[in-house]
Amino acid sequence: MRLFRGLFYLHLLLIAVLVIFLTIRGFLSAGKDRRFHHLKWYAPLLSSIACGGAIALAWQSITRCNPSGAVRAAFWLSPLLTCGVGVLFVSIGFTGSLAAGVLVLVFSVIQSLYACWVNPRFEYATKVLSISMAPSPPSTGFVFLSVVSGTVYATFLVAGIGGATAIGTSIDTVFILVILLSLAWTMHVIRNILHVTMARIVFLKFMCGIEFDTQVALLDTIRYLVGSICIGSVLAPVLGVIRGSARAMNLVAGDTDEFMFSCANCYSGVASTLIMYGNRWGFVHVGVCNKGFVQASGETWEMFKRAELEPVINYDLTGSFCFLSGVAVGAICTLVAGSWALVIHKSYATEVSIYAFLIGYLICRIAMAWPQACVSAYYVAYSEDPQSVRFDSTTIQDCIHRIQRYRA
Repeated sequence: MRLFRGLFYLHLLLIAVLVIFLTIRGFLSAGKDRRFHHLKWYAPLLSSIACGGAIALAWQSITRCNPSGAVRAAFWLSPLLTCGVGVLFVSIGFTGSLAAGVLVLVFSVIQSLYACWVNPRFEYATKVLSISMAPSPPSTGFVFLSVVSGTVYATFLVAGIGGATAIGTSIDTVFILVILLSLAWTMHVIRNILHVTMARIVFLKFMCGIEFDTQVALLDTIRYLVGSICIGSVLAPVLGVIRGSARAMNLVAGDTDEFMFSCANCYSGVASTLIMYGNRWGFVHVGVCNKGFVQASGETWEMFKRAELEPVINYDLTGSFCFLSGVAVGAICTLVAGSWALVIHKSYATEVSIYAFLIGYLICRIAMAWPQACVSAYYVAYSEDPQSVRFDSTTIQDCIHRIQRYRA
């Protein structure tokens, strides 16, 4: 794991050098080439990043105080805000923005249909969130620190993206893609450091009744577990997308078309195998047992199967809730940056909007790592000892019975 930790820190150093070089070069070119207006490009994007950080922290607080309202708001606001983004892209009027606008509008319709379909599951999702977050510490200081760290890092990388955009050669396009990959990986690492830390605290509370110090847990995570978290931050999102797409394909295929059904069934089998090698629930044992991410993921999923929790995991909406929360915040950032850019410099509006969405989404996912970690720890602790008196006797069992009746 030291190798991956070293690679991560080396990548941060190289990206920092690249960003500084691109930023200086971009500003030096401003005196020679007046076609790129730095203020008109940076101002909307940086403002949207600050807005995203503030909204992410506020949304995390709302989730803790009112889980029921937060769940319903995420599932209904996200499609509306996404629709607003689609209208914005269409309003920009360029070919690329029109294509993006159509795709975004289709995505908003899909979100709306999904919200209608899962509406009966809101009550269970709310109950699990409330129960799992109850033992978590009240202090959100390191959540604030994590969000601020992500916001500052994103701001730093935006300086390099702006510098590359100012020159606009083909190699600069490659530099921008490299910076965006670094942004995604680093933001996932920050998010999963928070996830591992919080999951350890909540797991120990459910399993042993132990109140573990938040600061000690965070320092242990940074000191010993960054290597495993770096691996998990690459594997978990990719394998999660594969698993989610397999479930969606099964839903669409149904059992009416034999060819579609066989293809969906084959893809689902591949996804079921891959999920053993990387899933977000594995981060719980990474923090508690100091295991490698792949090993922890496999052992956790085997425990879920033994405890018959796999259908419950699929029924739960925590992952969808956190995803749609990120989409909603990303959409707000897009509307802020895109509308501003549309007014002051129309040609910048599309790219600035896309960057704003990506950064807003990633910042919100950092903030939402807290409730997601609590729910993950709750399920893993339950799978290890379902008969523990620290679990209520109805929540998960009622869900299992409901799923069985539905399948019957």
